[in-house]
Amino acid sequence: MQIFSFSPFGYEGALVAVEVDLRRGIPAVDVIGLADGAVKESRERMRSAIRNSGFSFPMERVLISLSPADLKKEGAGFDLALALAVLNANALKDGADAGAEDVVLGETAGDADVADFVRAVHSSAAEDAVLVMGELELSGAIRPVKGVNAAATTASLAGIRRCIVASANGAEAREVRGMKVFAASNLSEAYSALTRPELFTTGRQGEDAFLPENAVSVGGVLFPPVDAGSDMDFVRGQKRLVRALQVAAAGGHNVLAYGPPGCGKTLAMQRFSSLLPLLTVEESQSVTRIHSLAGLLSPHQPLLRVPPFRQPHQTSSVEGMCGGGGYCRPGEISLAHNGVLFLDEAAEFKSGVLQMLRVPVESGTISIGRAGRTTVYPAQFQLLMAANPCPCGNYGVQGRLCLCSAKAVDQYWRKFSGPLLDRVEIRVAVAAPDEQTEDGAWHCSSEELRKDIARAVAIQRQRQGKRNARLTPQEILRWCVLGTAEQQFFDSAVVANDLSQRAVSGCLKVSRTLADMDESEKITIDHLSEAIALRIKEGPLEDFGSD
Repeated sequence: MQIFSFSPFGYEGALVAVEVDLRRGIPAVDVIGLADGAVKESRERMRSAIRNSGFSFPMERVLISLSPADLKKEGAGFDLALALAVLNANALKDGADAGAEDVVLGETAGDADVADFVRAVHSSAAEDAVLVMGELELSGAIRPVKGVNAAATTASLAGIRRCIVASANGAEAREVRGMKVFAASNLSEAYSALTRPELFTTGRQGEDAFLPENAVSVGGVLFPPVDAGSDMDFVRGQKRLVRALQVAAAGGHNVLAYGPPGCGKTLAMQRFSSLLPLLTVEESQSVTRIHSLAGLLSPHQPLLRVPPFRQPHQTSSVEGMCGGGGYCRPGEISLAHNGVLFLDEAAEFKSGVLQMLRVPVESGTISIGRAGRTTVYPAQFQLLMAANPCPCGNYGVQGRLCLCSAKAVDQYWRKFSGPLLDRVEIRVAVAAPDEQTEDGAWHCSSEELRKDIARAVAIQRQRQGKRNARLTPQEILRWCVLGTAEQQFFDSAVVANDLSQRAVSGCLKVSRTLADMDESEKITIDHLSEAIALRIKEGPLEDFGSD
């Protein structure tokens, strides 16, 4: 029987074969294969757990090899695999000494397990490889570890179909298609499962797997339930901003909202998640893997169906945003994969952090290199940014005095840079609502806004299998075809507003989304006009930034 564990590194990670050799000599345990301190310490945890579980620890010199040998191994997730490999080797030795056919069942539970195991070694079922992950307590109890979903996914791709993990990680591992899982609470249960394939079970599959309670279906598209803390109905007087967020939710487009403090831009963007549909099972797989590697999965939510919403602080570093560290942990942009990355007070972030966003915003991936190894994380997120018009927030606001110099305002907006702004399809100038007017009292609930969003999402999933914001140049030519009159109108608008080629593509994708929201196969002049209006900067900041 081959026992494997998992060494996390970046998004991919690697399977680690655990081999044990018992030899004559002074009793000791040696671990080879570039094991770090936590893995080497598992020798003592493993020894105590084996004895406290009713098994006999080998009195020979134990050599444990973790291969591939040139791959660094870290963490306590190897404990259970090492213990089972030692018991496996000890059972094989006892069987070889006594003869597998003549093994007599002992009176203790440990002896019985050994006898069953020796018989199973000579059956075809025992030749199957098994993935094992878990941290051992000295009593033999098994603690959960992070990265189980990633480990099970990698093992499944390698042809391994059985997995033994801690009870708290069981649901997480069962969400991997084709993987049969046994969730053990202690070492004795895990060891018994090696000889009883019928104990391994699979998880729930299909689009109804782990849906949030009270999930709502709108036009065949599933949405999470709306509560008072996320309903757009509480955003008053910001009709243009809410419309922009509705279009962004329908097509997955990036948004920049700028305006004075207190105008409601942050409030609206924090409720943006109520407009997003639930992830499909396929979309949730990569999201779940990333959060598993980060140790953020809840035992009660082993498959993430709600799009992640990340709001990092303005003091976040480049490493915190893009990921890194010795083992290339995921950063905020990867944790926001298939969800939203919201930068409140975006101009207060370090310039290097903002510029780092340019490549992943467009490519949907982030490549991280450490110590001669490289990993690529998926990072297809929606970027939402909220900013003030100037450092003090009063620039261009009627009735307020701005104390910022022209140079200070210019430096404030230069943090964004033209290339970054060019990748933001929707830009909204937000003003404080006048509560005395009809527009100032305007509001619309998330439930009402979802109707148009659901129509657009359903059309996009059926037509191209992804959101309009992710259309490639070739797909834009295929799905964003304009008629003669529409093409003439659009060409005139491009020249009049001096739009870059990236801005042209952005306007076409937004207009395609607007057409989908209207269930129109054809992009009309009205759709193009609104898309351009959502793109062109309006208000007091027209002199800052450029396309």
